[in-house]
Amino acid sequence: MSDPHDAGTARASLAEIAALLAPAHPEVAEEVLRAHDDPEGYVSAFADRLDDRSVDEPVDNLPWIALIDALTDRGLLAEFDWKEDAEEIRAQLAALESRPSTDPFFASADTALPTYDFLHACGRHYREVGAALAVLDIDSDCYPVVGLPAARADELTLLADRAGFPMHHLGAGDPGA
Repeated sequence: MSDPHDAGTARASLAEIAALLAPAHPEVAEEVLRAHDDPEGYVSAFADRLDDRSVDEPVDNLPWIALIDALTDRGLLAEFDWKEDAEEIRAQLAALESRPSTDPFFASADTALPTYDFLHACGRHYREVGAALAVLDIDSDCYPVVGLPAARADELTLLADRAGFPMHHLGAGDPGA
């Protein structure tokens, strides 16, 4: 997480990220801010959810994990294993509440790509219809992916940086970068 001297900036940025990614779900921000303000209380209240991540005490990225879990619970984030099948990725992206109104076209050649490369191809296709995909990185072997309007992608980048948490956009630049 960010420097303790920037706790206020991190907190405000986390609230803004939650509002950006879950505009119709203010409870997402409430959960994230609880993880930021009262990590012990959050771990206690969400022990079952955190057990799946082997988290049983406060960790530095707890607010970021809280964001990912809260978004997942509301159909706003899909989490993919590093070796996920392309059809499963397509199905989960199509089920996101934040999916674009125009379905991005996926060529059959795309589906033969390794997971990370396929996710980047998805990101490129999303950008073609004015949407964006981003990974909220939790330093694991999975890809927690959110959708958002492409016009707000830079805003997400700035807020995540201010909050002190890693994320990157899919389909923007070289997938190996």
